[in-house]
Amino acid sequence: MRRHVDVAVREFASLGEGPTWDPATDRLIWVDILGSRVHTYHPASGARTVMATEQHVGAAKPRAGGGLVVNLRDGVARYDADGAFSWLLRDPVPGRRGNDAAVAPDGALWAGTMRYDEEPGGGTLTRLAPDGTHTEVSDAVAVSNGTGWSPDGTRMYYVDSPTRRVDVCRMDGRLPVDRSPLAVIEEGAGYPDGLTVDADGCVWVALWDGAQVRRYTPDGTLDRVVELPVRRPTACAFGGPGLRDLYITTARTGLRQPHPLAGSVLVLPDAGQGLPGTPFAG
Repeated sequence: MRRHVDVAVREFASLGEGPTWDPATDRLIWVDILGSRVHTYHPASGARTVMATEQHVGAAKPRAGGGLVVNLRDGVARYDADGAFSWLLRDPVPGRRGNDAAVAPDGALWAGTMRYDEEPGGGTLTRLAPDGTHTEVSDAVAVSNGTGWSPDGTRMYYVDSPTRRVDVCRMDGRLPVDRSPLAVIEEGAGYPDGLTVDADGCVWVALWDGAQVRRYTPDGTLDRVVELPVRRPTACAFGGPGLRDLYITTARTGLRQPHPLAGSVLVLPDAGQGLPGTPFAG
């Protein structure tokens, strides 16, 4: 299916990540983690913006009142619509940084961390309520990555990349329980990275070092494979008119001879039906 994948944004991001559709502005938000940049892209006009952050930025999500919430090296912070900056949760740990994050249906932010050396157990997954109160859901993660919820909010999907698993949990109130593998990526096929859930409840996951995005049904059946020209896709999200287009971020970091499109944002037009995102309520 490589012929159907187009280039949305030609870029040379070191570690492009975290595509998120902002319905309030009809823009795609994504980050270059190691470049300390938050990018936006307006598909209808082609307009782009780039905002520098003072630290490595693992994720940037829209806020209900405007502005962004960002998962930085030393914690989670907010940018107001006028650009004013404030910390929501500051927790600096030497050798650790923020990584992927997601907003749950209730408007809370789930923020992951990882060590730069990817040491097992060196990362965390934390739920942050809109008022800044937080619950550490896991303190034994290697590379906290994709997080998403089923259309009815009763299931949560989660990736700790080195495990090669996409896990599924049952939501018990605000917290996940009964974690088990939904899918296991076979040896040599790459590592699961960022994910998104579509309106059918299927999970789309990018495979780092696998040059693919895969779609798994709610029972864990692999039912679609999207072949990509780049080795390191990092995450995917639905956006565009009607939330029909699948945007895919990619990375160049660590590659001796990266593909010319590595670091760009790719798009698979009319890939399926996405779910409306929830902005962070804080």
